[in-house]
Amino acid sequence: MAEEAVSKGGWNPNQYDRFKAEREQPFYDLAALVQRQPGMRVVDLGCGDGRLTAWLHRELEASETLGIDSSPAMLEKSEANAGGGVSFRQMDILDATDEYAGQFDLVFSNAALQWILGHETLFPRIARLVKPGGQFAVQMPANGKAPSHRMAAVVASEEPFRSALGGWLREDPVQDPEFYSALLREQVGCAEQLVRLQVYDHELAETRSAVEWVKGSLLTAYLARLPEELHAPFLDRYTEALVAEVGERSPYYYPFPRVFLWGRMPV
Repeated sequence: MAEEAVSKGGWNPNQYDRFKAEREQPFYDLAALVQRQPGMRVVDLGCGDGRLTAWLHRELEASETLGIDSSPAMLEKSEANAGGGVSFRQMDILDATDEYAGQFDLVFSNAALQWILGHETLFPRIARLVKPGGQFAVQMPANGKAPSHRMAAVVASEEPFRSALGGWLREDPVQDPEFYSALLREQVGCAEQLVRLQVYDHELAETRSAVEWVKGSLLTAYLARLPEELHAPFLDRYTEALVAEVGERSPYYYPFPRVFLWGRMPV
């Protein structure tokens, strides 16, 4: 996948799992949107360690489920979840849209497509994977305007981080729900669709807990591009900036909006 098409960095599975229950609930909520049909062939784009991919396979009683992820660190644990019709492959999502065109009854993607830029062209490519009459279900965080995300860009624009990053700032490609509704109708050509925004109510122990949350997601993109000696200074400055923005709170209410998309392709 071309560098200009992505906005992600290195992944630390252990850090990502610090808030496992909170991160997993949207996966189950997305799965609830799928219309069950016997013997579906499924692909999970951005499958991570594959544990939830295997759950989805069993829940849907699918005939075959393929999990795709670009992160070797995430896929290291996937072998334990393979078998019984479930398999995994390391590859980029955009490459998969070319290699597996028209092969799946369900294309499923939970919290992965927000790392790929250009959604006006991405979603028509995702739709290529779907067989006629098949479905896709996608969930993406939509919290680019949250203080936890805005402060990351603010700190990255300060020295010495700006120079070390070459002026790079993580671009959030996620749009408003209305954008996706129009896109699914006009560009993707769905026969049926559902688009909704859902805000998850997370209560964290304190403001600084939000730093631990984004260390497992958003901040990976910055840390992957910074030299190791700037990791600690960046995190310290980010923590300082976030606390200055929202205050020292205990507990800290962390609203987390996510956009859900479901569509069915014409027969």
